[in-house]
Amino acid sequence: MNPAYSVILFTTASGAGFGLLAWLAFSILTVPPASSAAYYVVAFGVAFAMAIGGLLSSLLHLGHPERAWRAFSQWRTSWLSREGMFAVVCLASSALLALAAIFDLHPILQRALALPVLISALGTVWCTGMIYESLTTIRAWNHWLTTEIYLVLAIASGALLMTALLALFGWFSEGAAWTTLGLLGLGAALKLFYWRGIDCAPKLSTAGSATGLGNLGQVRVLEAPHTQANFVMREMGYQVARKHALKLRRIALLLAFVVPVLAMLAALLLASGGAAFAAVLGVLSMTAGLVVERWLFFAEAQHVVTLFYGAERA
Repeated sequence: MNPAYSVILFTTASGAGFGLLAWLAFSILTVPPASSAAYYVVAFGVAFAMAIGGLLSSLLHLGHPERAWRAFSQWRTSWLSREGMFAVVCLASSALLALAAIFDLHPILQRALALPVLISALGTVWCTGMIYESLTTIRAWNHWLTTEIYLVLAIASGALLMTALLALFGWFSEGAAWTTLGLLGLGAALKLFYWRGIDCAPKLSTAGSATGLGNLGQVRVLEAPHTQANFVMREMGYQVARKHALKLRRIALLLAFVVPVLAMLAALLLASGGAAFAAVLGVLSMTAGLVVERWLFFAEAQHVVTLFYGAERA
């Protein structure tokens, strides 16, 4: 598939933004809410900027962005519609929670508002992953780990962001750092398992299975359907060389997992000022790594429509 940069920005930025919202809600639910208005202004501001900015960037991939509202009408059958509905609920409830936290309203009220934020934030990311996992026409996406990876990476990047924010305000938390380390390790393990899975899984779709004529013998394309490149070939037939894919996987692992893990370990060893610097460095590295990881997620996907353009298997 041809990687669309607007969708890459959407899935990385909104994932981290909703992950941060989930962690803010979780922290308010489980520990006494902080009384620092400045912290909540910055934390919720960062989360809103990433979540809303990512959602808006996804509209750039549409031919008619003004019609995006129609996606909400298909919530019974469409994961995209469900994602939009969860996102609206999450952002609306998060705005109320942000106001309650900034003005230090009663802790019971803050916790009551935090629960729907936590559920809807995780629900939004889950639906994002299911948009891709539900597509049986793309073998690499129709994998049982696709949604889980989306969710874990969103939670991990949100945890890293929150750890950095706490450190910047002088409240570095060893518990948050160790939690982030665990999530980064889990994310790396799932991603490696996923890559191994899509590399080893057999390509079962052929021109024979696609046309239903496989029982008559080998089916092949007699002539190319077009004399020049078209939209389907550009968007669905994009291919990345195997050697480049392996190199980019190593870069993604290094930037998205190895460097952030080292940054968290350094933060645990350093004083407050050094911890903040290390945590911010980890955020920047993971952001770059997730962009590479998400680019590969699209570039390595092969749509079965390529069978009609000469591909032997998909």
